[in-house]
Amino acid sequence: MAIIRNEPLHKQVAAAMRQSIAAGEWPPGTQLPTETDLAEKYGVSRPTVRLAVAALRSEGLLDVKQGRGTFVRTAVNGPSGAMKRTVTHRGDAFETPADAWFGHGEEPTVYRTRTDAVTAPLLEMEHDELLIGCDRLIADPTGNGRALHRLLLPMERIEDTPLAQQPGATPAEAYATLAAAGRELAWRERVSARVPQPDEREALHLSEAAVLLVAHRITYDQATNLPVLLEETRLGAETTALTYDIEAVKPKRATRTAKAAR
Repeated sequence: MAIIRNEPLHKQVAAAMRQSIAAGEWPPGTQLPTETDLAEKYGVSRPTVRLAVAALRSEGLLDVKQGRGTFVRTAVNGPSGAMKRTVTHRGDAFETPADAWFGHGEEPTVYRTRTDAVTAPLLEMEHDELLIGCDRLIADPTGNGRALHRLLLPMERIEDTPLAQQPGATPAEAYATLAAAGRELAWRERVSARVPQPDEREALHLSEAAVLLVAHRITYDQATNLPVLLEETRLGAETTALTYDIEAVKPKRATRTAKAAR
């Protein structure tokens, strides 16, 4: 490897390794040589190789498997799966495209919690108010998609419904229960992105370069315009996309009173 002045040595090694991966010298799934062998190959120290490997790991080109070594990661050309974010109302029942995900993964964990800086504004509640939470790791039965799902119930708004005794319901079941209790349901959703925490990366099988998508769906009662349910879905942007149907909204006609005031 020809040394270039005024450029950090580990970046030069990383560039050479990146070129070797692109050229097919190390195909996807291949275990890299040891640090000692790489140091000899490039004529640098082991700490320099370690920095170069760390840089390629952060780019998502390499995976470190504990006790086994460092491997060239299988290329990801974009999400291989999709979670459609729609709700269908059929008679007394509700359906979502993600219903099948809830039959796979892990058993739900139900617990008591309190509103915090994130959930209080979304639920339009004060800080530290009582919530019942239900956490699940869910999986796409048709592919490799995995997601962490959290359902939060504000007790003061659902205590007169069976959900207060059945907080482990799936979202579709929760919608049906709320509707049967007289709630006129509608939904709002917002999506953000952040770096995953180590436990999220492990649970969702994400690379170190992965970005986490976080979808917050607020179910609210149209009669009161107050949220009655909050869902948080966390998934890897490199494995699963969120898809939405877009409907054109007709502008409301101005009332005669409003026209007269103009």
